[in-house]
Amino acid sequence: MALTADDIIKATGGELIAGDLKTFSGVSIDSRTIAEGEIFFALRGGRFDGHAFLKDALLKGDGAVTEFVPEILPQGKALVLVRDTLKALQDSAHYLRMKKEIPVIAVTGSNGKTTTKEMTYSILSKRFRTLKNEGNLNNHIGLPLSLMRLENDHEAAVLEMGMNAPGEIRRLCEIAVPTHGIITNIGSAHLGRLGSHNAVRSAKLEILHGLNVAVVNADDGFLMEGVTEAGKFNGDIFTFSIKNNAHVVAKKIEATEKGARFMLEFKEAESVTVNLNVHGTFNVYNALAAAAAGFSLGIPPEEIKGGLEAFSACSMRFEIKKIKGMTLINDSYNANPSSMDESLKEMKRMGGQGRTVAVLGDMGELDEFSEEAHKDIGRTIVETGIDVFIAVGRTMSLAAEECMKIKGKKTGPEIYTFGDADEAEKNITDVLKAGDTVLVKGSRAMKMEKIADRICDGEN
Repeated sequence: MALTADDIIKATGGELIAGDLKTFSGVSIDSRTIAEGEIFFALRGGRFDGHAFLKDALLKGDGAVTEFVPEILPQGKALVLVRDTLKALQDSAHYLRMKKEIPVIAVTGSNGKTTTKEMTYSILSKRFRTLKNEGNLNNHIGLPLSLMRLENDHEAAVLEMGMNAPGEIRRLCEIAVPTHGIITNIGSAHLGRLGSHNAVRSAKLEILHGLNVAVVNADDGFLMEGVTEAGKFNGDIFTFSIKNNAHVVAKKIEATEKGARFMLEFKEAESVTVNLNVHGTFNVYNALAAAAAGFSLGIPPEEIKGGLEAFSACSMRFEIKKIKGMTLINDSYNANPSSMDESLKEMKRMGGQGRTVAVLGDMGELDEFSEEAHKDIGRTIVETGIDVFIAVGRTMSLAAEECMKIKGKKTGPEIYTFGDADEAEKNITDVLKAGDTVLVKGSRAMKMEKIADRICDGEN
């Protein structure tokens, strides 16, 4: 579904100031990677202004969307003048989306968004030609760029929606107009920025606006309370659960060498046994969310089973590798208190005859809640029975201090502290040994993947 200059003008109210109403093969916001046939949106940011690279972009691409008229108008290139290039990008994406009458599934929640999005895509793509946002392109820029990739033969779309502040999910929904929404859970991610769990829930529940179907976690009572509040949502609700009655339920869950096996039961439909290729109860929940979304679209249980079993772990999200006699769990993409707790418990469950080693970096975006949240991690380390705790970062050192306090009263883990990932990377191989099960996890800013890469490389 090619984007034309006429589409952009109709979507934005902009003005064609050079060239003709040509058709573009794609959209770019990076003058370094723009390809022939694409149109460049000159976005303004905190550290850059795309207008400074307008000339370079026009040398390679076929046009640009800009907020000012350049001194020299390019020959043979389409130039569209708008008031706000970011809004123009978003409005153009919305314009293309509204040309398609297809199910659009939006995914949000405190934990598991990306994995749930990928699992949902794996299920839907068995039956429909499905668009998804790649990687973590889930914000006010990434989501419209993803929607710009809609083609005429797409039959469905799955879009992850992230947020850092109130109003952001609502804006993403205005752009993408989802028909179905998945809310995985309400946890402590962004707690520092939003100030309370109620505020986190309210921000996530912005996704309900305009939906036909909401897919929600029936085991998250705080979430369910918000969704079922009188007048909050008038569409259909599909629930998933491990502990309660729901439209989709996992029973007889057992760990396997590759991940988890469980009975997937559907309300008023046949049950199927699923062999999931990822570990952890949290990933069973992610699978249930995806299964419930597929079920709400009329996909039969056997196809849902096939989609889930075709899924493999996302990079740096509880990704398991066997390295030099050790088991490495690379969960370094991000962290918050609830996901940290779940990962520690699952690592301990997976641990074999050797030691369990937790390599944990600071958790961000907690603000005034940060100190106590990190101390809680220290308590969890001891309570879970972790053998070695490697604390990375200034705030995670509070968890190490808490461990040491408890160690004074009873047995606890070996404890090491490092200032940052670079320091930990240099020393990590001196601490580890064959037989260890090692979890590496921390917030994105900590770059904990450096440590995971070092473990993989060893001395090389």
